[in-house]
Amino acid sequence: MAMNRIALDHALWAPRMLSILRIMTALLFIEHGTQKLFGFPPPLNPGPGLPPLLWVQGIIELVGGLLILFGLFTRPAAFILAGDMAVAYFMVHAPRGFFPVSNQGELAVLYCFVFLYLWVAGGGAWSIMRLRRANRLA
Repeated sequence: MAMNRIALDHALWAPRMLSILRIMTALLFIEHGTQKLFGFPPPLNPGPGLPPLLWVQGIIELVGGLLILFGLFTRPAAFILAGDMAVAYFMVHAPRGFFPVSNQGELAVLYCFVFLYLWVAGGGAWSIMRLRRANRLA
């Protein structure tokens, strides 16, 4: 009886926790885009204006983060963002050293793998795509 209860709790909460992971990851990720594009939140070490590549990066982070936040086209957005984070890691962080904790690339690696997980798992219970599917079936 206890095992059935655990299985029911897991079946009920796993899609919800996936959505919470998706939402929290997106909220944190969006900050990177808004910082690059709008200077908010203010960077610790403000520098000169951004080169064009960082403007593109900021747009990818902002738009992709918003798509992930709302669970809209989660899988394709997550796939693109995972690749984006892999490129960011190898272009910016890896040249500084081998270990992510030493080259300050641990966030890029973590985001990359969370986005890969979302690419496979989808948006979870609380996503616009899930609502769209439910409305089509109704």
